[in-house]
Amino acid sequence: MTSPNLIILYVKDPGESASFYRNLLNREPAVEAPNFVAFPLDGGFTLGLWRRSKVEPQPSAIGNRGEVAFMVAGENAVAKQYEDWRQRGLPIAQELTELDFGPTFVVLDPDGHRLRVCEPDK
Repeated sequence: MTSPNLIILYVKDPGESASFYRNLLNREPAVEAPNFVAFPLDGGFTLGLWRRSKVEPQPSAIGNRGEVAFMVAGENAVAKQYEDWRQRGLPIAQELTELDFGPTFVVLDPDGHRLRVCEPDK
């Protein structure tokens, strides 16, 4: 059986987005081309950043229709991650708050993609 292992975000400028994610993830991309950048992630996943104008077939719309979530475990781990990203000056779309599934917050990447931090499911 096949399993998903690649998340692709459509971006305006892969170089700008690569700089953002290089800093955010504290790692270097495995692939860095003019129209596509790929960062290997833990657990066998890869984050791809594809120049929006080169996507085939072209997407029918753009906007916030999903999120990339980072689950962090440990006592006050979400709050610690919030403080780290806030101090880095990342754009906060949702301040640290408590929702049905626990503490969470959302930041935005250069293209407005929503990056949510939350606790793993128990």
